[in-house]
Amino acid sequence: MKKFNFRKVLDGLTASSPGGSAGGGGAGGGSAHPGGTAGAAGTPREEIQETLTSDYFQICKTVRHGFPYLPTALAFDPVQKILAIGTRTGAIRILGRPGVDCYCQHESGAAVLQLQFLINEGALVSACADDTLHLWNLRQKRPAILHSLKFNRERITYCHLPFQSKWLYVGTERGNTHIVNIESFILSGYVIMWNKAIELSTKTHPGPVVHLSDSPRDEGKLLIGYENGTVVFWDLRSKRADLRAYYDEAIHSVAWHHEGKQFMCSHSDGSLTLWNLKSPNRPFQTTIPHGKIQRDGKKPESCKPILKVEYKTCKSSEPFVIFSGGLSYDKACRRPSLTIMHGKAITVLEMDHPIVDFLTLCETPYPNEFQEPYAVVVLLEKDLIVVDLTQSNFPIFENPYPIDIHESPVTCTEYFADCPPDLIPVLYSVGAKHKKQGYSNKEWPISGGAWNLGAQTYPEIIITGHADGSVKFWDASAITLQMLYKLKTSKVFEKQKPGEGKATAEIVEEDPFAVQMMYWCPESRIFCVAGVSAYVVVYRFSKHEVNTEIASLEVRLQYEVEDIITPEPEIIPQFPDASSQLPSLKSLSGSTNTVACEGMMKDSIPCLSVKTRPVRMPPGYQADLVIQLVWVDGEPPQQITSLAVNSAYGLVAFGNCNGLAVVDFMQKTVLLSMGTLELYGSSDPYQRQPRSPRKSKQFAADNFCMRGLSNFYPDLTKRIRTSYQSLTELSDSPVSLELERCKSPTSGKGDCGEGFTGVCICCRPLPVLRVPVYACSIVFIYTENRENSFSRSRSSSVSSIDRDSKEAITALYFMESFARKNDSAVSPCLWVGTGLGMVLILSLNLPASDDLRQSEPVMVSPSGTVLTLKGAVLTFACLDCTGTLIHPPYEVWRDPHSADDGEKTRKRKLVMHSPSSSQDMGDHQFAVICSEKQAKVFSLPSQTCLYVHNITETSFLLQADVVTLCNSVCLACFCANGHIMTLRYLSN
Repeated sequence: MKKFNFRKVLDGLTASSPGGSAGGGGAGGGSAHPGGTAGAAGTPREEIQETLTSDYFQICKTVRHGFPYLPTALAFDPVQKILAIGTRTGAIRILGRPGVDCYCQHESGAAVLQLQFLINEGALVSACADDTLHLWNLRQKRPAILHSLKFNRERITYCHLPFQSKWLYVGTERGNTHIVNIESFILSGYVIMWNKAIELSTKTHPGPVVHLSDSPRDEGKLLIGYENGTVVFWDLRSKRADLRAYYDEAIHSVAWHHEGKQFMCSHSDGSLTLWNLKSPNRPFQTTIPHGKIQRDGKKPESCKPILKVEYKTCKSSEPFVIFSGGLSYDKACRRPSLTIMHGKAITVLEMDHPIVDFLTLCETPYPNEFQEPYAVVVLLEKDLIVVDLTQSNFPIFENPYPIDIHESPVTCTEYFADCPPDLIPVLYSVGAKHKKQGYSNKEWPISGGAWNLGAQTYPEIIITGHADGSVKFWDASAITLQMLYKLKTSKVFEKQKPGEGKATAEIVEEDPFAVQMMYWCPESRIFCVAGVSAYVVVYRFSKHEVNTEIASLEVRLQYEVEDIITPEPEIIPQFPDASSQLPSLKSLSGSTNTVACEGMMKDSIPCLSVKTRPVRMPPGYQADLVIQLVWVDGEPPQQITSLAVNSAYGLVAFGNCNGLAVVDFMQKTVLLSMGTLELYGSSDPYQRQPRSPRKSKQFAADNFCMRGLSNFYPDLTKRIRTSYQSLTELSDSPVSLELERCKSPTSGKGDCGEGFTGVCICCRPLPVLRVPVYACSIVFIYTENRENSFSRSRSSSVSSIDRDSKEAITALYFMESFARKNDSAVSPCLWVGTGLGMVLILSLNLPASDDLRQSEPVMVSPSGTVLTLKGAVLTFACLDCTGTLIHPPYEVWRDPHSADDGEKTRKRKLVMHSPSSSQDMGDHQFAVICSEKQAKVFSLPSQTCLYVHNITETSFLLQADVVTLCNSVCLACFCANGHIMTLRYLSN
């Protein structure tokens, strides 16, 4: 028998990983681990070929999607039609037509204050908070900085680059204006000093430069706006001021009329002033658009500052005056707004987030022509909106970028590569029917750039679950991200009225529909969701609309051992015969709920109410079955910690810190509902200590079992903590729980930049929420940063059983395997992993004929097999005797509501990947099991441990998966300390 061992191939990333080389020969040894012996029962039919090399595991950044984190600046090239967004972290996002998305980063990390395109030249100027100017070259595949210019004595406040000019004007905090040659990127030596710009008789400093612009009529004259309300029209040739204007309110922005005879200023009192160059003594028009007109004819009351104004002219209609801010103070709760004044019509567009900046898109780049505005780009703190100005109701354009990934906070995510090729078009077709109405019918106006599909053409899908219960399917093929389809899981439940839903409110403070886990089978198109309110929904995909009732089941998962009072250990009875249990198990699926009266102990009621009336389900994913855990003796149901579905078997399994449930979603019956200890029978290897009953069940349940979401994501929407393994560390004492947390390692703050491979969903240096690893890509989803948001209690040994005998189910896997040592053929099995590192195998007895599948019962029974690892079990995989990854069987998708009722349509078609059973004795499979601390390879059916690799001692794994690369298999791991490591198999 060939022995297996693991070898790291990402040495550059894992060299400093503590404990990374611990365990039998992890750095390249060929000997078996001392704790495992090679099985000698049989010999594989052929040699396992090693094809992986370290070159296949080079880490490179691919692309980032999502909204730019903390945006600060906005710029647009009206000729190339590309948009640039600067951020507080020094990043720049360049957006063009859908698919054109480029990311740049200043090495200093200083905030971007302002951006200026060299229009139609493929270059960009950025001014940063460290008082440095940078010139970016955009005419190459990866934009790079050509020149940089540092201001040492003055702070940059405003920049202006005229169209087709080689001079960049830079205003400073001291009130001076410098001129930079854009070609050489050095100072010209021409400086407009503030004391020369203002009148000599004026002794007060005018404040920082807040505006610079050249005259539309004469590029040799520069308009300079100072913060205190002074405006100077400077002649660059004669080096003197042609005119000066003064106003008693601070200036925030200035905008020219295209003829160059008038300009408009916005002020801190919410007023707009219009000035004429021929009479600069006072403005010839002053308005406070949102100010209340006083009855006695006095000046309208002051409003909030107008932060920015743009004055755009049209040849065939009145000019547009567009500004942000300026609302009255009397309504403190009004949302941020953008006001559009067109003639006498005033339209106020309220925004969901504060406005950072806005730009008006015009038909011409020349400032001395009629501008003909057609759209307004509004940059918000957490969104990007484009308003159509060509229609009277000012609709917004449908945004083609994946900006809204965190529209509702992302709570979990899954990534799938090499999906069936017809799946993306099907999801897109059903998703297109659900799109919102009311968008502009015009094409997206930011249409520049060139988009190449590139060499990566295999279909990729990313699925994100959200706090509001929604699920989004994204097309990630060809390094793009396009939302295909949105599913709202909350539609299967009744809406909670005010004052109702107390059962849910006691265990979940907000977001009762938040998605915790997802399981998707692309081949059968069965989709399963587990929510924070202890429910599981099974969805089937159909192209046809249907009106039907939603089937529901209720399951009791109770942990009885915790109430033992006597010090003597209780003998756990052996698992009873499955046939004798079946009648009582079926009774669990009944609808006889014991509704708890007010003041009485809650029992047998779920957290949410499933709709009982027929529901219209549009084409797409339609709810087939809802499974809910119920309250037991006044305790709320525990959150679900693991989930698995198999379409060929027609089974869904899920577990929590109380036990395991297996449901037949074809017959809509509960097959198994048992505590974790009951699954062991007499095979439990640990002597679990009994515990005295709690003083208050309700107190413990509310505080530790079902923690709410209020502390996990900021603002009004809270981030969900998905580290479900912490449920295995529950304790009766609040003090002991907090002490354990203090001792626990904490994951590093994930940097959304260096060293991460694959698709990075949001460019923000924040903690990683969940990391699915498939194929050769890794997906990172980042959420809002909060202190101590990802601490987890970890015990270095399984002696934690002495403190708490609860054992969460952390991993589930359906596959065709050997359940017992003496099995001669593979059979359907359910592999169960727990938070204490235990692995149990359950045998599934399915009807021999598929024709009897809908009528004959399915039997679930323990095999007696118990395997052990160090740390909570994360993942399973099964290899055949040649080292090839064996995929679980699945059912080929068929539309459950197809109009064609032929025999071929009704009959299920199953695909089995397992090798045919052999009469020869010997080991024919290898089971790979990975926990938070180590990975093991077992030979089946002999259950011999061939190899152990201790991955880490001081930290723990967040996610792991066995994947196929270049026809070989490797184990990809993501560690809480930020390290990515890949372990490959070596035949010895």
